[in-house]
Amino acid sequence: MEASAVLKGQPIYRRARAVGINPNYWYPIFWADQVRSGEVVSAQIWDTSLAVYRDAQGIVHTVEDACPHKGVELHRGEVHGNNLVCPYHGWEFDSQGSCVGIPYFPKEQKLPCAQARTYPTQEAYGIIWVFPGAVELAEQHPLPEVPQYGQPGWFMVRIPGHFQAHFSICNENTMDVFHGFLHKDLQGWYDPKLLNLKQDDHGVAADYQVSYDGFLSKLLGLGKKGSDSATRTVSIRYRYPHYATALESVSSLYLMRLPVGPQETKSFSLLFLKLPLPQWLLSGPLARVLEKVILNTVFIKFLHQDVEMMESEQRNYSIDPKRNYVEVNPAIIALQRVIVGQYENLEKLPKSQQETSKESPIPPSQEVSNGMLV
Repeated sequence: MEASAVLKGQPIYRRARAVGINPNYWYPIFWADQVRSGEVVSAQIWDTSLAVYRDAQGIVHTVEDACPHKGVELHRGEVHGNNLVCPYHGWEFDSQGSCVGIPYFPKEQKLPCAQARTYPTQEAYGIIWVFPGAVELAEQHPLPEVPQYGQPGWFMVRIPGHFQAHFSICNENTMDVFHGFLHKDLQGWYDPKLLNLKQDDHGVAADYQVSYDGFLSKLLGLGKKGSDSATRTVSIRYRYPHYATALESVSSLYLMRLPVGPQETKSFSLLFLKLPLPQWLLSGPLARVLEKVILNTVFIKFLHQDVEMMESEQRNYSIDPKRNYVEVNPAIIALQRVIVGQYENLEKLPKSQQETSKESPIPPSQEVSNGMLV
């Protein structure tokens, strides 16, 4: 549906701060190179604890981080070939979660029907993804598309993010181009205007006009000859639960969101740039060095400023969840509708497809009507 792009004050949609996730999507948990062959590590998706391991063949598997024997955390165990071994009694589980060995059982003795829950897992774009919801829905929800990945002419920068804040706060930061004021000391963007806005049950599409000046304009090659300033359109596409943004074919950002818990969120971002630099510098052994330089000298500084604001917002919300606020950006209101709607849609699914989503308490008085807190 079309949404109004007119800025006007509205009560903030507080329910978005209290909902859980819709688990029936693919979520990123690690960069692929963070999990080595024969290694087992722990991860969380919205308070669901996972043990992730890469077997002897290099394939990544994910199981619930609780041994079905005594409940011990399986991420403390070992990888034996293609199987995961519990650290307590040495019970061994295959990639399907079935118990296939107990070291103190005679070979002829039948094994108990002990089954560890497993989760669909795959690697793409240098990221490990897990589907924490109903297994039968995994194939119905494809991964986000990243067409620039591995394509010539694009320089990729990986940007990790870790925030002590609810995922809705983090998502609003990404949608909110009006916070360029925060980055004024870094010569960020200015004079933003919301041009277009659309929303449906699955996402929000917003187009902003922004201006750039100084070194950022030079880095991205935005300015015209003889000028360091430029005005461009930033397109932001939120498709629950991830983002894709583009700056008029100059850069593209794919932000993959991991809601760890009610007050903790991570992100795995892939930034693609069209840099005015020679190709020999953008590829080969110097490319990774250039990636680190760009990340640490430019984008991490922007990210740190955003982190301070998001975590400040979370702290005040935690102190007083009933405090009233006023939001004037209709793109944020639209985003909040999607986040709440996706969570509430779980109630329409069979119970077996709802079980992995744990919600934060929502005060009964916080009723919602037409996207507004009443």
